[in-house]
Amino acid sequence: MSLFNKERLTNDVFKLDVERMRRGWYSDKYFANILAMLEGVSKADGYQGQFAREIGQDPLGLNVGDLEVEVQFFTRRQGKTVIVGVDKALSMLRHCTGYFDASGEWVETWDSLQVTAVHDGAITEYHGDPLKVQPVIRILGRYRDFALLETPMLGILSRSSRIATNVYKVLRAARGKQVLFFPARFDLHEVQAADGYAYDIAVARFNQDFQGQLRSFVSTDAQGDWWGGAAGGTVAHAAIACFFGDTAAAMMAFAQHRPAEIPRIALVDFNNDSVTDSLRTMQAMFTRYVELVEAGQRDEAEKFVLYGVRLDTSGSLRDVNVPPLGDPGLDLGVTPRLVFNVRQALDSAWEGWVLKAEQVEMAKAYCHNVQIVVTGGFSPEKIERFEKLGVPADIYGVGSSLLSNDKETNTDFTADVVRVRLNGRWVDMAKVGRAPANNPDLEMLDLTDL
Repeated sequence: MSLFNKERLTNDVFKLDVERMRRGWYSDKYFANILAMLEGVSKADGYQGQFAREIGQDPLGLNVGDLEVEVQFFTRRQGKTVIVGVDKALSMLRHCTGYFDASGEWVETWDSLQVTAVHDGAITEYHGDPLKVQPVIRILGRYRDFALLETPMLGILSRSSRIATNVYKVLRAARGKQVLFFPARFDLHEVQAADGYAYDIAVARFNQDFQGQLRSFVSTDAQGDWWGGAAGGTVAHAAIACFFGDTAAAMMAFAQHRPAEIPRIALVDFNNDSVTDSLRTMQAMFTRYVELVEAGQRDEAEKFVLYGVRLDTSGSLRDVNVPPLGDPGLDLGVTPRLVFNVRQALDSAWEGWVLKAEQVEMAKAYCHNVQIVVTGGFSPEKIERFEKLGVPADIYGVGSSLLSNDKETNTDFTADVVRVRLNGRWVDMAKVGRAPANNPDLEMLDLTDL
């Protein structure tokens, strides 16, 4: 599955569209043109040019159509990149390397390749010198057998590594606090499995690098498909609307009808009064919790433990509990002051409840244990600001910023032919400005079981 267990995912997980991938359905068309050209040259007179680089022999007539090459896949994202997508790229090589013969039958040639690769979860570094990249996959073999795969291989590496690196950056900004993965609604559903896997790998990498114990929390089952995760969640704004804007009533219904193992997290910004709806919900749930505990129904009581409240105030609104300062950056959306105000209200709520003497300590603990989840427009920069200010947010829910693909977060991958094989010897043949490079994390592998 990754660097963390030294196992690789197989096509049983990916379920590649093998037939169309073999025919170049997912490939930039110029690769199909290259393939046809090389096949033609292999049956003709070979190289007939005049301006070949020095290769140590006369190139005239050499069969470049069947040339064996060394190709390296790498990214030039500045700084560290968490690599994901390697296993799926390798599955493409395993199932789609080869050619169609004259009768239209597929001939597999994957077993003639020599492939080295890193594991998903490895980290590469780049500091601006294209001669010093760190390849994540290296392939030696006849180029025309796998040329059509360059586009989809680069695609999965680019997207998955970008998502994973963006997540890793957010995790570092959150200083070990839990980060929920919420970008599903901002992109096509077809990418959810790959994106959720990238998130899970980033969490594992963060835990390894910083001795963390974070868990992976995704919002759709598809996001957990490749790694065996399952989605979590409570209620949306639409559910509260179905209860006429009564957040407490909606949460009581949720608590009554859903299994206790689902954390009860109340969405409290529907009425733009996060303090009031937090307090109403917490009191309603605590009241029922105490009734059940005192009746000896401990298991049923667990359904009414309020795990947290989620603040999701729109960036165009100022919550009524936030005094205006005249600065949209300080007034609107989920602000540090809103979180401080909600935390204070939660912690002191028990003081206004009518309690029996024996219920006081239980009430105090219940209130203090309610966590605050903040969502809506959170980016690494906003999270860093919250952490520097000591804002009492316990969990960050992050969505669209994890899909960021700007100048800073761009993680496009490139595949270069850097050497060619002539009479058993390898000759450098990289484009100007590139060169064969090394990565100590590359491991020789057998594609057989992929």
